[in-house]
This record gives sequence, structure tokens and C-alpha cells, in this order.
Amino acid sequence: AALLSPCCDDAAVEEAADLALRQINADREEGYVLSLYRIVSAREQPQEITGSVFYLILDVVDTECHVLSKKLWKNCNTRPAHSTVYGQCKAIIYINQARNIAHLNTYECTLQPVPRRYIWSVCPDCPADDSPAKPEYLKAAVQSLAKFNGESKQTHYFSVLNVTRASMQWVIGPAYFVEFLIQETSCSKDDAVADISKCEPLPPEVAKIGFCKGSVVDSRGEQFVTISCEIYDQQDPATEEENREANQ
Repeated sequence: AALLSPCCDDAAVEEAADLALRQINADREEGYVLSLYRIVSAREQPQEITGSVFYLILDVVDTECHVLSKKLWKNCNTRPAHSTVYGQCKAIIYINQARNIAHLNTYECTLQPVPRRYIWSVCPDCPADDSPAKPEYLKAAVQSLAKFNGESKQTHYFSVLNVTRASMQWVIGPAYFVEFLIQETSCSKDDAVADISKCEPLPPEVAKIGFCKGSVVDSRGEQFVTISCEIYDQQDPATEEENREANQ
């Protein structure tokens, strides 16, 4: 069949882009949920019996939701311009509305953060993303997680799995901002634990995984720590409604 060139704001194209991006995010195991920025191009190939194959090029940006949250991209907040990762996804998806089928044949995404020199030229005081592998960010993650372990009502302690994003800003003193994954350990909170890093993680089939955003600010001899975490159930990380919509 001949390739058609529908408009990018055509309802069928927008639906195809939405479904393709949902399945791309569901397939990814690392990083953050991607949100649709714009549809760059769309080609449609009607099938002989019913349905169409769409060839899409999508501009995307990352959001504040980790892919393990399994949240739909429309339910995730995009990041401020200075910390956004931009990218482009090429996708081929077959859609058959009559039979309620949406099958993502293949996709490829390329992501790239905004260059530091551009961020500093627009906002010299904005914290720029840095390598999350640096030891100072792991230290900040451990410090902020200690606050979560002390205040949460979870039955077990959590340990840092890995730091996924990090930045530093100098205010009165150094301020470290970290995003990181945490995992449930075998150490009960009923016991006093001196070093959480020594606790063995629970088996993957039962362990809870979480995603945290924390900060550690040193100011004139004082230290201010913040932490907020989402805990994901391994069996059902998304809501029933979101799972139903994603699988439709």
C-alpha cells in the first residue's frame, strides 16, 4: 500500500504517538519517563484488511518520573528548562482500532542533555547536571536516605541502589541535589543497625524498590537535609487504571 502523509495534528496520528510513547516508556528499564514534546513527522501505511502502520518521528523530553514508577507520560511533570534532557524517538507502530490493537514493532530513542555552556549563559546560578557517579553525590544520597529511614513507617530499612541524577549549587555553602533508587533490605527497623550498607537486600521477587529526591545543604556549620520518596510495589507499580489504559 502507498504511504500517506497525514498532518501531525491529525487525531489518528496523535493517538498513534501517544500509544507508541506509552509502550516505549513501558519497555524501558532505566532512566525517566519520556514525554511528548512534538510530532516531527508521520507516515501512514494502510493495511489491506484493516488497520494502519504508522512511521513516527517524535521529539521528547524527560520528566520527573522514573520509568520504574510505570506512570503514564501525561501524568508526569516535565523538568525546568535548565535540567531537561531532550531527545528524539523513531517508532513504527501498528494500530487496529476495530480490534483494539496497538503493537509497537520497533523504536529507537536518542537523548541528550542541554549543554552546560548554554545553561550557564542563560542562568549562571542554576545547578547544572553532574556525573551521578561522583562520591559526594552517593554520600548525599546516603545522608538523605538516613532521614527517610528514620521517619518512614516502612518495616525494613532501605539502602541506596544507585544515584540516577545529581547536581551541585553553591549558595552560602555547597548544596547537593540527588535523585536515586533505593531497595528494601533484610534489616528490620525493630533492630538497631549501625551501617545500613551492610544489610543484605531482600530477594527481587519480594523487595520493594523506591525512588527518592534528596538534598544536603551545608551552611555556616549547619547541615540541612531534605528527602521525599515514592515506594513502588514490585508486583503492581502502577495503578489499576493506568495499567488498563496502557494495555488497551
